[in-house]
Amino acid sequence: MIETDALVIGAGPVGLFQVFELGLLGIHAQVVDALPHAGGQCVELYADKPIYDVPGLPVCSGRELVERLEQQIRPFAPGLHLGQEVSALQPLPDGRWQAETAAGKRFVAKTVFIAAGVGAFQPKRLRLEGAEPLERRQIHHHPDTLAASGQRVLVLGGEEAAVAAAVALADAGEAASVTLLHRRDVFKAPAAMLAHLQALRDAGRVQVEVGQPLALRLTDGRLQGLDILDLSAAHRAVAADQLLVRLGLSPRLGPLADWGLALERKLVVVDTARFETSLSGVYAVGDINHYAGKRKLLVSGFHEATLAAFAAAERVFPGQPVHLQYTTTSPKLHERLGVAAPAHD
Repeated sequence: MIETDALVIGAGPVGLFQVFELGLLGIHAQVVDALPHAGGQCVELYADKPIYDVPGLPVCSGRELVERLEQQIRPFAPGLHLGQEVSALQPLPDGRWQAETAAGKRFVAKTVFIAAGVGAFQPKRLRLEGAEPLERRQIHHHPDTLAASGQRVLVLGGEEAAVAAAVALADAGEAASVTLLHRRDVFKAPAAMLAHLQALRDAGRVQVEVGQPLALRLTDGRLQGLDILDLSAAHRAVAADQLLVRLGLSPRLGPLADWGLALERKLVVVDTARFETSLSGVYAVGDINHYAGKRKLLVSGFHEATLAAFAAAERVFPGQPVHLQYTTTSPKLHERLGVAAPAHD
């Protein structure tokens, strides 16, 4: 059981900035995200694509923005619990909230912040008989869980995530072989990445198979490869020891729908002074919330996180004044940030 001032559900840009604003107010946070890394859709969907509307940054990639936010929250040492989905949230008699993940990890928090973007991102799974028992052993949805050394790796997918995975595996040189399977010999990825893929194909370091997966090939419960239907409507076998399924992500509201929150069109209704939900002490920021005039922009989420943090401070520190301080001049904020106070002439 982990006790904390604040539990932030979602480690995308708005969730990370929520940690920063809480930290400035002296509120420590734990962060949970269903993805195995921080960054949310910013990293999953446009990691290397340019973002032009972040104040003070004329242009940055999704990955760069997340790296900067991770650096920004480092002084506050939040607990990060990645690859876990919050499955239950219930009130306690003392006014705090108890949350539990699907993996069984429990939190007791004075405040809860839902920063889940458009919902918990779940990888699109391989819908073949016998696949589920092999997940995280021989069927993977993220490269982090794949041990490729000496293995025949088959990557499924046709978009940037699949291409990037195949290229990275080939460049690492540890896998016995790397094969990329897609329904067409046409891939969606940045031009430079596609050129790199073609060079690897020409060198024989990546094989490409075109077809649709039909069935797993199993021997004594172990994966040996896939049966596919190729473009000529013939059935063929593709050998593989490990499958890396990169078919994209699909957001879903998930367990959040059962927490008793007021919802409108599958979004969490909040007030615009505190960004508090219909549940006292539970706040919602970013794309997951709804109010009149809502705009799904990063800058809107950052604004919402700031006001939600100040509202939460009243709950975390009852009876104490919550002062507005500036990072430029406040010695207390300098101390919390671990920076030297500016010298004055």
